[in-house]
Amino acid sequence: MRFILHVSLPVDKFNEAVRDGTAGKKLSRILEETKPEAAYFCAHDGKRGGFFVVNMSDASEMPRFAEPWFLQFNADVEFMPVMTPQDLAKGGLDELGKKWK
Repeated sequence: MRFILHVSLPVDKFNEAVRDGTAGKKLSRILEETKPEAAYFCAHDGKRGGFFVVNMSDASEMPRFAEPWFLQFNADVEFMPVMTPQDLAKGGLDELGKKWK
C-alpha cells in the first residue's frame, strides 16, 4: 500500500547537523535505506521537512520508515495512505454514489 510519509524536522536539531557537517550524510543514509518512490524536500509550517512516497505491504513496516527520522533528527513523522488514479478507479465510486444517494 502506498503512503505519503511527511517528515517535519526540528529547526534546532537540524541546524546542529548542518553546522557539524552531518546533515547531508544522514539524509543520504536514510534515503538509501528506505528507498522512497519519490522524495520532495520543502519548508512546511516554518520547519524544514519533506514528503516521501513509500510502499508498505504491512503496518509492521512503519518503524523501518519512521525510526531513522526519529533517531537522527528527533523529527515528527506522519503516514497518510494515498491512492493513484488507478487505485481510485477500482474504488467503486459510482456504485457507492448510487448506494448512498
